[in-house]
Amino acid sequence: MAREFHYGGQAVMEGVMIRGKKAAVVAVRRPNGELAFNIRPLSTIYTGRLRQVPFIRGVIVLLEALVLGIGSLIYSANVSLEEEGEELSGGATWLILLVSIAFAVALFFLTPLFITKLLDPYINSSLVFHLIEGGVRLVILLGYMMVISFLPDIKKVFAYHGAEHKTIHAYEDGVPLETGAVQKYSTAHARCGTAFLLAVLFIAIIVFALIGRQVVWLMVLSRVLLLPVIAALGYEATQYGARHMNNILVRALVTPGMWLQGLTTREPDDRQIEVAVAALQQALAVDRGEEEDTQPDSS
Repeated sequence: MAREFHYGGQAVMEGVMIRGKKAAVVAVRRPNGELAFNIRPLSTIYTGRLRQVPFIRGVIVLLEALVLGIGSLIYSANVSLEEEGEELSGGATWLILLVSIAFAVALFFLTPLFITKLLDPYINSSLVFHLIEGGVRLVILLGYMMVISFLPDIKKVFAYHGAEHKTIHAYEDGVPLETGAVQKYSTAHARCGTAFLLAVLFIAIIVFALIGRQVVWLMVLSRVLLLPVIAALGYEATQYGARHMNNILVRALVTPGMWLQGLTTREPDDRQIEVAVAALQQALAVDRGEEEDTQPDSS
């Protein structure tokens, strides 16, 4: 029996990216109100057998999300500002990717470590040390999300994030992909990247606690080198939770991640729903081998 495929994606500037079986489709609202589409065929690294291997797939999905996400954001920013031009080279894209990863690791993994180290003389237990570090990491993440949520452009992105979730919910429920029907659904989804981030934070506490309190350089190294391992575990935990939402215990564990999405999603308007639906319909058409007549900007 073929494995069920789960469509998903992310919000971008004035639009939505949907990751299908064969391609990543970005739909963006132009300033004149028309929709622009970008269809990017997926590399075999994202669709091959390794993508189905437990734990390995988590690392691949993380890489995929970063690469496709950055490319989609750049495209959407250009279209929404009517500044379409030459795409960034592969080298430039990887440079942005590396800088983004370095920033995330420094802010969410190294900064909590160094803050907690300031309290080191007052902490006798390794477990308490890592619990405090995890708490600091959570506070930084929540603070970061709250701060960026006040930015006007980010508010729009969060609304498109809600539109993406509503559209995926509607599709998975088998209802017509019509604005009125889609609007009835929740802006929270169990497979959301926000829920994944929260899972990563809690798993990081366990993994780093197992390593124990070591010399500073070794703890810094562990925060960098073990990130793919933690991401892989976080992905499996998120996927398991999404598949077993009918279980009371699992639902209780997943609920904090659903609540956290209140910071990264907003209720979309009908025009934003239209964009998300158009992106999903185009992705479905590509997977059927009958690309819709939307005059997309393909690359």
